[in-house]
Amino acid sequence: GKTLTALAALRMLPRRAKVASGRIRLGATPILDQSARAMRAIRGRRMALIPQDAMQSLNPTLRIGRQVGEPLEIHRRATWREAAAAALRLLASVHVREPERRLREYPHQFSGGMQQRAMIAMGLALEPELLIADEPTTALDVTVQAQVLRLLREIRDTHGTAILFITHDLGIVAELCDWVYVMRQGRVVEQGPVARLFAQPREDYTRMLLAATPSVQAPRRRPAAGGAGAWAGR
Repeated sequence: GKTLTALAALRMLPRRAKVASGRIRLGATPILDQSARAMRAIRGRRMALIPQDAMQSLNPTLRIGRQVGEPLEIHRRATWREAAAAALRLLASVHVREPERRLREYPHQFSGGMQQRAMIAMGLALEPELLIADEPTTALDVTVQAQVLRLLREIRDTHGTAILFITHDLGIVAELCDWVYVMRQGRVVEQGPVARLFAQPREDYTRMLLAATPSVQAPRRRPAAGGAGAWAGR
């Protein structure tokens, strides 16, 4: 349900899926009322997606610089010289080392973390109001994951970009987010400020999720045999 909700906001649902009820607004703009042409202008310009698997999302036959600069060519009708200069600045802004050399390389020459940085640079190309990050750290090791999260916080704080972060990792939620929606079987079962929800969850499902989160602290008690139980740190 998490990814489908994000795709609904982008009007990029699979062909057989549709929004049966409800409203989606980006600021004052009712997304579901927009024509296909209007949505093409909104995507990238006002909202952008960082997908879960960067390697599957990048075009293996195009250089990184071409892909990062492409949104500027399409939406702002920039010349390739202007788009290439912007791509260089964008790669530098997401802390890609030697961006002049890297923008001439292909996706397979980038590590997983660098591919994700390239996708973030593409998402930032038009300075969107909303950046949708669909589990962007899932395939990364812990060290690279921390670097990507630090980069997203920097983007949020310096650009004022709203970030919708989709994840099943509650540790990331506690570190990055201000407001959280807990979903079960495609439905929101609880929402609220992160601090309140972690300290005083109101729904049994939320409590179960928090209890299942690994802790470096020793458990105070073990769950009863045959039950879901809860692990509480000292």
